[in-house]
Amino acid sequence: MRAMILESVGQPLQYRNIAQPGPRPGQVLVKVAACGVCRTDLHVVDGDLTQPRLPIIPGHEIVGRVEAIGAGVEGLTPGDRVGIPWLGHTCGHCSFCRSQQENLCDAPLFTGYQIDGGYAEYTVAEAAYCFPLPASYADTAAAPLLCAGLIGYRALRMTGDAKRLGIYGFGAAAHILAQVAQFEGRSLYAFTRPGDAKAQAFASRLGCVWAGGSDEHPERDLDAAIIFAPVGELVPQALATVRKGGTVVLGGIHMSEIPAMPYRLLWGERTIHSVANLTREDAREFLAVAGRTPIRTQIVPYALRDANTALRHLREGQLTGAAVLVPDHMC
Repeated sequence: MRAMILESVGQPLQYRNIAQPGPRPGQVLVKVAACGVCRTDLHVVDGDLTQPRLPIIPGHEIVGRVEAIGAGVEGLTPGDRVGIPWLGHTCGHCSFCRSQQENLCDAPLFTGYQIDGGYAEYTVAEAAYCFPLPASYADTAAAPLLCAGLIGYRALRMTGDAKRLGIYGFGAAAHILAQVAQFEGRSLYAFTRPGDAKAQAFASRLGCVWAGGSDEHPERDLDAAIIFAPVGELVPQALATVRKGGTVVLGGIHMSEIPAMPYRLLWGERTIHSVANLTREDAREFLAVAGRTPIRTQIVPYALRDANTALRHLREGQLTGAAVLVPDHMC
């Protein structure tokens, strides 16, 4: 099969012909139909996340169809469409796993980081970490749901019943979250790079009541804010927009250094809350919501062999919506 492989961090992915994997007990072989390009992939490739298994095939927003099943797999048969997210394995016996916090597992494995992912024509995954997808979404449209959607949804739940919600970094996760939040009756405020009129117009088209630069302040204080951009300097800026008792949620797996800031920004029982990975229950709950909510994912398709271009466009902030890789013969 063909695959894009990270052989050394900080270097471009290599387009290779390699042996097609086979499923071991408890696993399924999946023929990849689409794989989203996530900012976490960029952190893996650029070396911001420091413990990848190398060489590794990135990609953890995988949509495909079961090609073969390993011994002991129940509930999946060849031909079933599944989604494969970031969380690929948990130990099942640490204190976190036993307390329904498997996202904090002491010995996890992650798709596209320690387990080969979806920048390939085929992949294998543990059946217990694969999920059925709402039939109303095409393969490419479903791919961003599997991380941008899942992490965004977990972040949204951490804001409680916040009605005025700010979003910093209006990319793949934000454009999904905005639609879910509005479906729930919340008012969305979009914060983009200063002067990014294109992103602000995109946010306005999605129904945000306000869109401006991250250095601006809307007329009213917000109940909560979610930061998706991996920029530590946004933390004090977001705290300055949130009312007393409000929450700032950090929705990324990596962020640059948070600068020193005056205590008055945090005072007033404001809280900062990080999001760490996801649970399988998050996936089941969000995908059920996605099946009931008219989410329209805006995607930009790239051929598998053009994964480096997709990553560069993401790195440079050129994307509106989500990049999705598809098999070369489909482009």
